[in-house]
Amino acid sequence: MSPRSFISTRKRIGYAKGYIELGLIKEAEEELAAIKAEDSLSMDVQRVRIDLFMEAKQWNEVVDLAGQIAEKRAEDEQIWISWAFALRELQRVKEAEQVLLRAEKIHGHKSAIVHYNLACYACLLGCLEEAGKRLKRAIRLDKRFEDEWDKDPDLRALIDVF
Repeated sequence: MSPRSFISTRKRIGYAKGYIELGLIKEAEEELAAIKAEDSLSMDVQRVRIDLFMEAKQWNEVVDLAGQIAEKRAEDEQIWISWAFALRELQRVKEAEQVLLRAEKIHGHKSAIVHYNLACYACLLGCLEEAGKRLKRAIRLDKRFEDEWDKDPDLRALIDVF
């Protein structure tokens, strides 16, 4: 048995995350594939798998996996964001908006990123008044959006009216 077969799931997750950050998709896939079968469906492994799919721009895989996880782990805000983002990348903006409207019920009171992304989706759907309201709420919750929003191509239509 090789020494690599004794690497813990926790370490493999860490290695996979590092590879993802470096854009080394194949290596990250290999680390996840080497995780023991009994650990492969754990939430930690599934989150990293979503990160891998995001980095690889495998949007359909993100939609499938994040959708399944969000149904079970609604408290995980990032899963909702990833799910909606993947839908947006697939040009399914109305569906992305619907996902985040569901997430808003759980995370909306404290999540600037939910409101920011809802502003983007409203803008893309031509609902500029709603987009402006959402953007203002995102900025109230997180001031960094005040300096960043006008560089986002999804919010381009707001530049003259916001």
